[in-house]
Amino acid sequence: MSAESPPLRIVIIGAVAAGTSAAAKARRNDETAEIVLYDRDRHISYSGCGLPYYIGGQVQDFGSLVPRDAGFFRKKYNVEVRVRHEVLSVDAGRKRLRVRNLEDGSEFEDRYDILVLATGAASVVPPIPGADRPHVFALRNPSDALAIRKYMDDRHPASAVVVGSGFIGMEMTESFVRAGLSVTVVEKLPRVCPFLDPDMSPYLADHLEKQGVALRTGRIATEILDSAVRLDDGSEVPGELVLLAVGIRPETSLARAMGIEMGTTGAIRVDERMRTSLPDVFACGDCAESVSIVDGRPVYRPLGSTANKMGRIAGDAMTGGSLAHRGIAGTGIFQVLDMAVAAAGLSEKEARDSGYDVVVSHNIKPDKPEYFGGREMVIKTLADRRTGRLLGVQIVGYEGVDKRMDVLVTAMTAGMTAEDLFHLDLAYAPPFSTTKDPVHYTGMILENAVHRGRDLLTAAEVDRRVAEGTLQVIDARVPGQFEKGHVDRAVNLPHDRIREAMAGLDPEVPVVTYCNKGVTGNAAQNILLNHGFREVYCLSGGYRQYRADRKGRRPSGQSD
Repeated sequence: MSAESPPLRIVIIGAVAAGTSAAAKARRNDETAEIVLYDRDRHISYSGCGLPYYIGGQVQDFGSLVPRDAGFFRKKYNVEVRVRHEVLSVDAGRKRLRVRNLEDGSEFEDRYDILVLATGAASVVPPIPGADRPHVFALRNPSDALAIRKYMDDRHPASAVVVGSGFIGMEMTESFVRAGLSVTVVEKLPRVCPFLDPDMSPYLADHLEKQGVALRTGRIATEILDSAVRLDDGSEVPGELVLLAVGIRPETSLARAMGIEMGTTGAIRVDERMRTSLPDVFACGDCAESVSIVDGRPVYRPLGSTANKMGRIAGDAMTGGSLAHRGIAGTGIFQVLDMAVAAAGLSEKEARDSGYDVVVSHNIKPDKPEYFGGREMVIKTLADRRTGRLLGVQIVGYEGVDKRMDVLVTAMTAGMTAEDLFHLDLAYAPPFSTTKDPVHYTGMILENAVHRGRDLLTAAEVDRRVAEGTLQVIDARVPGQFEKGHVDRAVNLPHDRIREAMAGLDPEVPVVTYCNKGVTGNAAQNILLNHGFREVYCLSGGYRQYRADRKGRRPSGQSD
C-alpha cells in the first residue's frame, strides 16, 4: 500500500488584490493545500483605490480600507499570511525561497510546489533634486496614505503641487482641493491626463481651471524647494506639499533574477492561465502583462479590478480549474471635482497605427433630460469601418458616465458592432436617461457613417482639407451663433434656408456641414446628399468639439 501524497504547498509573494484572490480561489478548489503568503508591508488586502479619498477626508475610517488582516485569512481560508516578510531570492530549480523577517532581521528558507508572483508595482520617483525632502510623497500603499494625512494634519500646508496628471494625480488633486489646499498640476506633456486623446483632454482642463486648479502643461519639475517647485522654464509654483504621481512600474526584480521571461510592456509575460515561462510559477496582478480584447496586442493596465480577476484565474489554474484570462479593454475611470473621466480600448492614435480604417464619432448628449438635472457628456467612439466593431471609447461628463462606459465596454467585449448599439433595450425613465440613451445615439451616428453614407470628419481633418482648398464648409447655425465663432472659411447657411441657398454651392466639391453639437449639421448633410451632392460630411461633435480639438492641438500655453 503506497504512502499518501503530501499536500500541495502554494507560496504566494504579495498579499494585496491579486495575491489574496489567488489564495482564496485556490483554497475553494483545494481544501488540503498548504497556502502561505509573504508580504513586505504591514497592510494586506487593502483598497488602494480608496486611499486618495481617505487623504481628502471623504473616507473617515482608515480601517474600512484595510478590513482584513492575517487573522482573517487564517480563520476564514486556513491561509497563513506573514506580513513584514520579504522574499530575497528564489531558486526555481530547487523550488526554494530565501525569506527575511523585516521585524527582527532573521532569515530562513522555505519551499514550494507552486509559486505565485503577485509582487505588484512601485511608484516611479523621478530623479528630481529635492525629491527626498520630508514634504514630498508618492502614493502607492496605506503607509503612504497615512504619512500624507499625518503631514497635512501636523503641518497644515496651504499649497500642493501634483507632478503628473494620470489617475492618481487627478484623484489626489481632488483630495487636496477638498482639503482646502491651493493646487497646481505639473504635466510634462502638452495636455492633462495622458490616457485621453488630445481632442478630449481640453474638457477636463477647462473643468479643472474653473475649479481653481492651476495647470502647468508642457513643463517639467526640475527642483523641489522648501515650499515651491521650480520648473524647466525657470518659474516656481508654490508647493508646501508635493505629490509625485508620474506613474508606476511593474515590480519584476525578483522575477528577472529568477530568469522569468518579460513581456514587451516590461511586465511579466503570462499565458491565459497566468503561467510564466518557468514551470509551476504563476504571476498575476500589477506585475503581470495582459492582452487587449480589441487587437490581441500585449498591454499593461495596472488596475485593482484586473488584479482581482487575474488572481482568481491563477488560483483556479494552479489547482486544476478551467478558468482562463480573456484579456482586457483597459477600462479606467476616475472622478475629479465631480467630473468623471473614462476610457477603454484603443486610443485614436493606437487604432490608426494598428492599421484600422477608423471612423471617429463625438456624441454630445445629456445623461438624462435637462428638466431632471441632466448634464452633458462627451462620448468619443472609434469603430472599424470595415466591420463596424467598436475599437475604443472615451467619455467625459458628470453623472452616468460609468453606466455608458460599462455598456459600451460590454458591447466591445462581445464583439458587437456599432449598429447593434441602437437595438439595445436599455432601461429608461426620466430620472435615469433620455428616451434615446446616449449609447443609442452613438450607435446611430456610427451606423450612419459606416453603412448609410453619412460620413464624419474630425476637426483636424477639416482643418487639413480646408488648408488644401479641397473642402466647402457650411455652418448650419443661425447667424448670431456663427458671428460668435465659426470654423475657418465657413459659409453661414442656416438649416432652414439651406434648400434655397444651395444653388451657390458646387455639388462636385466635397462639403462638410456642422452646427453646435452635430444634430442640425447632420440634418443639413442629409439635405445636400438628397439633392445630389456627391460627397458630404458632418463635422463630428459640431463646433463644440471643433473648439476642444483646436485647443488640444495647439502648443501649450497658446490661446485661440
